[in-house]
Amino acid sequence: MTRAIEIAKMIDHSLLHPTLSKKELIEGCKLAAKYDVASVCVKPYHVARAKAELVGSDVLICAVIGFPHGNSTLEIKLAETAQVINDGATEVDMVVNLASVMDEDWDFLEKEVGAITELCHKNGAIIKVIFAVDLIEDKHIIKLCEVCSKVKADFVKTSTGYNFVKGEDGKYSYEGATDHVLQLMRKHSAPEVQVKAAGGIRTLDAFIRVREMGITRVGTGQTESVVLAAREKFGE
Repeated sequence: MTRAIEIAKMIDHSLLHPTLSKKELIEGCKLAAKYDVASVCVKPYHVARAKAELVGSDVLICAVIGFPHGNSTLEIKLAETAQVINDGATEVDMVVNLASVMDEDWDFLEKEVGAITELCHKNGAIIKVIFAVDLIEDKHIIKLCEVCSKVKADFVKTSTGYNFVKGEDGKYSYEGATDHVLQLMRKHSAPEVQVKAAGGIRTLDAFIRVREMGITRVGTGQTESVVLAAREKFGE
């Protein structure tokens, strides 16, 4: 596998904007297939359509669950997970219950992440657990990594890209996958638990930097520019 292909296979092409149309979904799937990325990351409503658009490609379907704030009941998250797997998703990105994180209710979070991990693995799907790092503290990130490692989740993931924090100026923004957060997640997760960076990783240089930290997946909407830059840089 060439280095440019390795970069492409790190990408979960993000198609998650709240107003994303069917036309934009189809265009996004075609772009993902063109550059042979790891997956398209889509809303539950779009899973079946994305699967139909990607027939014949190696691009996987990744669906988000409890998106973007994670506050659905466990029963609803399980039902949603079962539905997207039935519709064709082979990867599930689930947002943890953020209220429970702030309450430090680790018993509930172990139950939640464990149940969804078990359902995914029973159906041959992988589970990525989204923390929404901008909304929580380092101590929460560390404990979530430990919980995910205990229940054998496949990935821990930084952000949804839609969990904004209100600044002193009244404007909303987020940082997402900072080097500090990624290093923290890699350090405190079991070796077999992979780390996905999402939020703020938009250039080839950023991909290369986080790859050197041990990050194996990146959620981005900048797929074309990153892959083309990789081909140019590596002469492939």
